[in-house]
Amino acid sequence: MLIRTHLAITLFFALIFIDLINHKTIFLLVALVATFIPDVDSRFSTLGRRKTARILQFFTKHRGFIHSFTFLFLIVLFFISFFPILAFPFFLGYGLHLFLDAFTPEGIKPFYPWKKKSTGWIRTGSRSEILLFVVFIVGDLFLAFLKIFLS
Repeated sequence: MLIRTHLAITLFFALIFIDLINHKTIFLLVALVATFIPDVDSRFSTLGRRKTARILQFFTKHRGFIHSFTFLFLIVLFFISFFPILAFPFFLGYGLHLFLDAFTPEGIKPFYPWKKKSTGWIRTGSRSEILLFVVFIVGDLFLAFLKIFLS
């Protein structure tokens, strides 16, 4: 999926949880930034185009270990241990990215190194993805309106 779709959906779920969060700005920023991170292993992604990401790409392949819940759980355990304020928003942004990529034909191996792939039918940039994006943008606007004007 395109990064804009990942961001729209992560924002939607972040807005759902925002009232339960003490540090709202940190929560939103970490969730949205975490949405970008799984694609660091792709040289065509926003983060993957950076020269520093090339080193990582030499050792990994796109939609490999970094695109797994195994990796996510390890990172979240680290955050829980040392930076607990970052754990939930990171889990939300990164986890939603993985969840959504599992609905594409390329899919993901959710519990790497287990070889079983989770795949779906939503092609990147297709009409179905554009529709999903638009639905969540409308949802984002609706939730933002509720949070701003009804709080």
